[in-house]
Amino acid sequence: MNQITDERVRWTTSDLELLPESSNRYEIIDGELFVTRAPHWKHQKTSSRVSNALDTWSLSTGLGEAVQAPGVIFSDADNVIPDVVWISNERLANGLDEAGHLTLAPELIVEVLSAGTQNERRDREAKLKLYAERGVQEYWILDWRSPQVEVYRRQQALLKLVCTLFPNDTLTSPLLPEFSCAVERLFL
Repeated sequence: MNQITDERVRWTTSDLELLPESSNRYEIIDGELFVTRAPHWKHQKTSSRVSNALDTWSLSTGLGEAVQAPGVIFSDADNVIPDVVWISNERLANGLDEAGHLTLAPELIVEVLSAGTQNERRDREAKLKLYAERGVQEYWILDWRSPQVEVYRRQQALLKLVCTLFPNDTLTSPLLPEFSCAVERLFL
């Protein structure tokens, strides 16, 4: 009788600590290692724009914080670096480990797509599933090449696409009272 076993390598957070310093971004989702190079200039610019919009709103309301590229360690097998997160003060108070990484889901995660089928699949499938499992309330995927913003919101236990916004549209969120940003400003 043949027995089938899962022979794939499962990466952990401690494995990442053994990797050499580099400009690459290392993330683990369900024990699978994802390595990406430093993003395109326009990717970083878009990430900065959305972070600035969220940060400006956060400073005016005092409701939470927006941060670019934080480490989020959900578990030993799920360790990611989203482009931007927004987290309420209440969640942040209990969400950081001693190394300064988030260990619970922020309310909002933003990913800016990088070129390449594997990168897009990671953001649209693997991360979407992970963020839904971990309780993220809203997930924005920005594509600076199109340009457009896909907005996913929690419906029961899933993150569902509720709208796709284009440059002439305005980005708002029920999570962020009175937050409003012209989509075109994110892609200037």
